[in-house]
Amino acid sequence: MKTYKGYLIDLDGTMYRGNETIDAASSFIYALQAKDIPYLFVTNNSSLTQEDIVKKLYTMDIPSTPDHVMTSSIATAKYIRKQSENARCMVIGEHGLFAALKKEGLQIVEDHCDYVVIGIDRHITYEKLAKACLAVRQGAQLISTNSDVAIPTERGLVPGNGALTSVVSVSTGAKPTFIGKPEPIIMEQSLAMLNVAKKDVIMVGDNYDTDILAGIRSGIDTLMVFTGVTPFSMYEELKVKPTHYVKDLKEWMPNILKEVGTKPIQN
Repeated sequence: MKTYKGYLIDLDGTMYRGNETIDAASSFIYALQAKDIPYLFVTNNSSLTQEDIVKKLYTMDIPSTPDHVMTSSIATAKYIRKQSENARCMVIGEHGLFAALKKEGLQIVEDHCDYVVIGIDRHITYEKLAKACLAVRQGAQLISTNSDVAIPTERGLVPGNGALTSVVSVSTGAKPTFIGKPEPIIMEQSLAMLNVAKKDVIMVGDNYDTDILAGIRSGIDTLMVFTGVTPFSMYEELKVKPTHYVKDLKEWMPNILKEVGTKPIQN
C-alpha cells in the first residue's frame, strides 16, 4: 500500500454530519498528527470562516488551526482578486463568504457590480435572487462558491449551493464559474497551502461528484468513505473508481499507523 505524505480531507459527510461527529473522525486526525503527516480540510462550505470551523472541530475533539482549513469562500475570494483587485461584488451568502471577500480587499456592493457571487444562504429570498439575475443580465460575471446540489446534515440531505445557483443560471442563461470541488481552482490553492507534492497527496471524501472527482480531475489519489452523500450501493455504477475506498475512516487507520507514533492517539 502506498504511503501518503499529505492529506486533503473533506468535512461535511467525512468528519461530521451537521453537528454530529462521524465515528473515528477524531482518531483519524490524531493518527495523522502522531505520524507528523500534514493535512488540510478542504470544504465547499462557504458559510463559515476558518475560525468558525476550527471552533466547531474543537467541540468534536478534532484538532485543527485556521491554517488547516481551506473553504470555498477563501478560494473564491482569491480567484476574484486575481482577476480584478478592486472588483465590485454583489453577494448572496453568509458571513463566511462576506468575510473572505473583504479580507481580499474586494468591494461588497448592492448594484453596478462586476461579479455576482453566490454561496449557501439559508436566508435566501426571492428578492435576492431577482437582484442577482438583473445584475447578470446587465453584464456581471456569475461566480458560485460550489456546485453541491445537496449537503449532508443530521436531518438528512438538504439543498446545497448548486441548487441556489441554478435559479440564477437557468433564469439568465449564464454559465456560472464554480470554484469549489470538483473544480481545479480550489484544488490548486489547496495543494499550494498543503505544500506537499501532488504525487504524495490523497484526497479523502464522501461525495463522489465533488470530493472524489476533484482528486481524479487534479491527478490526485483518492480515498472514498461511505459516511455521507454517496452510498456504497452506487459504487459499481461509478465509471471512474476512486483509488481506494473504505466503509469508514476506521478501516483506513492501519495504513497511517504502520508504526507507533510518538504522540497519543485519542478515542
